[in-house]
Amino acid sequence: MPPVKELHYFDQLSRVQRAGHPRCKDERDRRFLEQLKSLSTEPGIDLENYGRLFEPKASLFSGDISPNYSTLSDEVIRQVAGYFPNLKVIFLARDPVERFWSHLSMEAHYRQIEPFDATDINEVNRNLSRRGMLLRSYPSAVVARWKRYVDSEQFRVYFFDDLQNNPAELRRSILRFLGADPDKFATANPSFGGPGSRLSADYNRWTGMEKLPLSNKVRSHLAKFFKKELKTCAALLGGPAKDWPARYGF
Repeated sequence: MPPVKELHYFDQLSRVQRAGHPRCKDERDRRFLEQLKSLSTEPGIDLENYGRLFEPKASLFSGDISPNYSTLSDEVIRQVAGYFPNLKVIFLARDPVERFWSHLSMEAHYRQIEPFDATDINEVNRNLSRRGMLLRSYPSAVVARWKRYVDSEQFRVYFFDDLQNNPAELRRSILRFLGADPDKFATANPSFGGPGSRLSADYNRWTGMEKLPLSNKVRSHLAKFFKKELKTCAALLGGPAKDWPARYGF
């Protein structure tokens, strides 16, 4: 994968302030970072040179993980899918109520938003109504937007529920979708899903982050706000999403 986890090229042209230093283990990483820096000086999207970022990987699988791509416009998605016809796209869907509260907690933790009373419905609504927050909170709309331009055989929806409950099997499923051999990968990377895997489901460094307290009153309010979306996801996405409405008594 790239030496920076989230490129944010298509949503911010990679002009992102990063807290830590990017990985630079070898010549491929160095070349990638140099090309990315050059690409970031351009005023608009350059699909040809974006594609060239991954040339050092040759025949190896590679990709770009940027959650904000869920907010891309139809026009940008159309351009990307048209230029990279063999592109495979993975979307990790999450219960809208849980996703919103996790996102809000992260913003509060890193002081990206002003402190507020998490038990106050009006304060919660103020944060909920932000355009950027809403764009990320409707999985069914994200999937529909991408599926307009990406062939159904090259687009796959996975679920955060599976990441929590069986991360090793989810990883295997993703590798199969990409055309890789999960067993070969596990043998080469025993820390990442092999029989002797040393990583637990809470390996993610954000797991220990303390979330905002979610009262029953606020949870119920959010559930009602997302009621239609919860039911839409259950009907259209299937899988674990079929159980989302029942969590809130719908």
